[in-house]
Amino acid sequence: MRLPPFGSLVALEAAYRHRGYSRAADELHVTHGAVSQQIRKLEEELGAVLFRREGNDMLPTPTARRLAEHVAEALAILKAGVQTARQTLAGPLVVSATSAFASRWLVTRLARLAADTGEADLQLRIEDRKADLRTDGVDIALRFGRGPWEGLESIPLLGERLFPVCSPGFLETHPMSGPADLLTVPLLRHTGVHWAVWFRGMGLEPPEMITGIAFDDTSVMLDAAAQGIGVALAREGLSERDLRDGRLVRPFAGEVEVETGHHVVWRADAPRLARILKVRDWLLAEVGREA
Repeated sequence: MRLPPFGSLVALEAAYRHRGYSRAADELHVTHGAVSQQIRKLEEELGAVLFRREGNDMLPTPTARRLAEHVAEALAILKAGVQTARQTLAGPLVVSATSAFASRWLVTRLARLAADTGEADLQLRIEDRKADLRTDGVDIALRFGRGPWEGLESIPLLGERLFPVCSPGFLETHPMSGPADLLTVPLLRHTGVHWAVWFRGMGLEPPEMITGIAFDDTSVMLDAAAQGIGVALAREGLSERDLRDGRLVRPFAGEVEVETGHHVVWRADAPRLARILKVRDWLLAEVGREA
């Protein structure tokens, strides 16, 4: 069954509420004749009279009343849907990232986001949680791992290079000139990044047991190293600010590249895909800026 033109149904509903064509025309920002023509077309299509003139009023028939009430319900649903869509599209993009990556890499660049993308109202909400991007309202995930992830789009953002770091004061009291010197100093450990990987990458057999303090937060571990507690195995992207500011130093050259790294992850069918891709491209440009 073919539905009548949308404009005719809207004109009917307005004329029904206002009991006349003139006030309906004012509301719809059209002429009196335009409303009259839409109603006439609808009457011809339905084969029924919808309004009868009584003085200056156009009184709806029972058919017009029933149809107008259904149209009003449909319009209310449409308006609610449009409002929901606007709120969804206009809100901040939700970005999932670890607190370490957010604080030590992402937030140092956010001041450039609006200017670089040309969108002053492009806002992000950063959340420290692992997201599935399907049921949790997250738009973009900055994931650490190998990738790819099933059912999701992803692109590498930062490769992973590991190297030792310590505070300038620690290096002064514990001179080091090569990897073997690490066997005699306290080593700070991250539960997800093991010193054995770095030692083997440098051609050395790792110590049988590393007894230094263990951390599950990279940011806290790097802060501990900056306080002179020991030597930490740092990820390049997460330690760059501390190295630049002089809180941490590399005691000697020597780094190991590993397969894991940070990736930008998103859904190809995301409702806010255009804005997601702008943020993705901006993140990649930030990495390119440093190359």
